[in-house]
Amino acid sequence: MEATKISLDDYVLAGGGANGESYNHKTDPSVVLKLYFPGKIQQPLDELLLARKVYEIGVPTPEPGEYVVTEDGRYGILFHRIRGKKSYSRATGDNPALVGKYAAEFAGMCRRLHSTRLDTTQFENVKNRYYRLLRENPFFTAEEKEKLHRFIEEVPDEDTAIHGDLQFSNAIFVGDERYFIDLGDFCYGNHLFDVGMVYLCCKLNGEAFIQETFHMDKPTAIRFWEAFAPAYFGNNRSLLDIETEIMPYAGLKTLIIERDSGCPKPEFRAALSQVIG
Repeated sequence: MEATKISLDDYVLAGGGANGESYNHKTDPSVVLKLYFPGKIQQPLDELLLARKVYEIGVPTPEPGEYVVTEDGRYGILFHRIRGKKSYSRATGDNPALVGKYAAEFAGMCRRLHSTRLDTTQFENVKNRYYRLLRENPFFTAEEKEKLHRFIEEVPDEDTAIHGDLQFSNAIFVGDERYFIDLGDFCYGNHLFDVGMVYLCCKLNGEAFIQETFHMDKPTAIRFWEAFAPAYFGNNRSLLDIETEIMPYAGLKTLIIERDSGCPKPEFRAALSQVIG
């Protein structure tokens, strides 16, 4: 697919993230640009093709448009802009008194996503993604890798959708409409791989990171998790029981964090103590 050339003079910076920046069109309020950092060419193309497949199967997500490149060689994707939208993290940070309401709504979105059955020939199995991350990780010992591989292998398979990066900043709403965004890691598999990210975001990240990324203090993020867990799993399980089950899945995100940071993260590895000791 050829990238369409665009000028950044037509856009205004709206925000940033781990992989790039988002821009709003100056004159067309229906268009938003997700622009990747320099050097990333294949990643936006892969995300666009995946986003189109996800959109076409009916997962609520903004409609993807063109694959584009700017004058300075940065690649990105045009999406339909959801005007007036707010993420669940931003909404919670702005109004922490409604943390229970927002957590319950987000949990409902996740439950619906995780009950969506997929044609598994069209999407990647989340286990294969983690096997690849495990092979590439230079910080775990061979023995630790063997234990982690065995744990992943023994997780019961599911043929349902998972977001792949289920942060509460990656779900947005406006009025009665709800959407998932940043679906570049969308795949299928056991729902616990997804829910582990919710736990990590709310409870394992440090105060400074939560403030900067999710626009709230850590006690509010913890309250979000404590409201999310019963809304997602039901009221017949204790929070301790849920967290004991979820902990190793949150810990597996260490593989992603260490890949992106280039250094070991013992504060997240602690969540893997059930698996690697």
